[in-house]
Amino acid sequence: MAKRSWLWFISALLVLSIVLAGCTGGDDKEEEKPTDDPGDVTTEEPAEETPQVLVFGRGGDSVSLDPSQATDGESFKVTKNVFETLIEFGEQDTELHPGLATEWSNTEDGLQYTLKLREGVTFHDGTPFNAEAVVFNFERWKGGSKEQFYYYNSQFGEVISEVVADDEYTVTFKLTRPLAPFYKNLAMSPFAIASPAAIEQFGDKFNENPVGTGPFVFKEWKRNDRITIEKNPNYWEEGLPKLDTVIFRAIPDNSARVNALATGEVDLIDGVNYSDVPTIEGNSELQMFYRPSMNVAYVGLTNTRGPLQNKLVRQALNYAVDKASIIDAFYAGAAEPAKNPMPPVIAGYNDALEGYEYNPEKAKELLAEAGFEDGFEMELWAMPVARPYMPDGQKVAEALQANFAAVGVNAKITSYEWATYLEKARNGEADSFLLGWTGDNGDADNFLYVLLDQDSIGSNNYAQYQNQAVHDLLVEAQSTPDQAKREELYKQAQELIHEDAPWIPLVHSNPALAGKAGISGFKAHPTGSDVLATVEMK
Repeated sequence: MAKRSWLWFISALLVLSIVLAGCTGGDDKEEEKPTDDPGDVTTEEPAEETPQVLVFGRGGDSVSLDPSQATDGESFKVTKNVFETLIEFGEQDTELHPGLATEWSNTEDGLQYTLKLREGVTFHDGTPFNAEAVVFNFERWKGGSKEQFYYYNSQFGEVISEVVADDEYTVTFKLTRPLAPFYKNLAMSPFAIASPAAIEQFGDKFNENPVGTGPFVFKEWKRNDRITIEKNPNYWEEGLPKLDTVIFRAIPDNSARVNALATGEVDLIDGVNYSDVPTIEGNSELQMFYRPSMNVAYVGLTNTRGPLQNKLVRQALNYAVDKASIIDAFYAGAAEPAKNPMPPVIAGYNDALEGYEYNPEKAKELLAEAGFEDGFEMELWAMPVARPYMPDGQKVAEALQANFAAVGVNAKITSYEWATYLEKARNGEADSFLLGWTGDNGDADNFLYVLLDQDSIGSNNYAQYQNQAVHDLLVEAQSTPDQAKREELYKQAQELIHEDAPWIPLVHSNPALAGKAGISGFKAHPTGSDVLATVEMK
């Protein structure tokens, strides 16, 4: 190669090296790439969170999603999460806490109660919660019939004369007489506050289109299958609820619910057979929950039907029942025999009363004295769903049937779909029927007056029991602010009820529930109305 050509070649290499050095931007600096070129930039998308969905397997469907018209626990199980009350109970007790009202006070004579309401709360339809909404709800309940609003008539009746909106967030209740459990009544699920706009919009169909202020919003109801509720994105309590969706599945058979839990079809179940508890406790992927006991299971004896009109016959049937055997067979010992219509945890319980012991011979003597020496025939209605106080209504009915047969009473077992069962029993169409009660507010009034006062016939007094002396005692107890005096009055009422024997009190149970091991924040409430806002799943 000629010298001149060689020099030109060397010069070209030097120029190229300078250009390349400029392109690298220095010895240690990495090459900068255009950030607007998707092919040159690797961007990590944030991982999507898995929706928190809880499937709750239960023994039966709800009857109504309008809490003011419901009387059954399966309805309140849902409505407690869609609606809220002015005053709330504690996580696992019936102590009073702020709810939609933040503070409350009453006059010394017990005739006027004033509540300050929580500000900034809206119903699920976007309308504001305020004093006018509270007035609207109470006027609706007061203006309706006993058949429409059972609880309002049994807990308040004609006692509330007027409800006044003093200003946007202050409401005053004026009473005709003192009502000792007034605040506890306000905290009960039936007195949740509903959207006035939704009530006017849906009319008679509001029970299928519930609108409240609660942590969850109603989405869908497929009768006898499932009810779906979803997270309320505008809930007033920050950070709640934790769950995105709750699905309430109706699975009537107890064993089928346990199987559904074991296979992952559901996440939480109630009405667990006590015989299944050891198996569940032995499964590391499952856990047990126990509801604080505040209930009674009973055989209602409709006091207006056939031989059951006779007090001696009702007493005889009480002596005929072997409660200890029923507890051993169906509660695995996780219950105690009942002798009164309310459990021992309720203030005013009369422990001095001697219960009707298991005595078939005494039963036969009383039947003969009543003119039924050869016995008689009657229907015994078996509950079609599992309840906290009654894990298997059919099997308990069969045990009772055998007890009654032993003293000459032929009981034919009958059952109906749950809503029909309740309606027909409420109307006095059953001779005898299995039922029970989980206390709503922890007060004796909620058992004795609600279930057995003559004013409650047509609502929760399914036995159609009437006794003027009992009524007078219960009304006096309602109107007495002195708790010690109230308790004495309730004990006297229990003595009269025991003598009249309108029921066969069976057991007070310790209800069992089960769920996946990853569930946290679930608190089973003694009233049976569980708030699911704090529940989380792993």
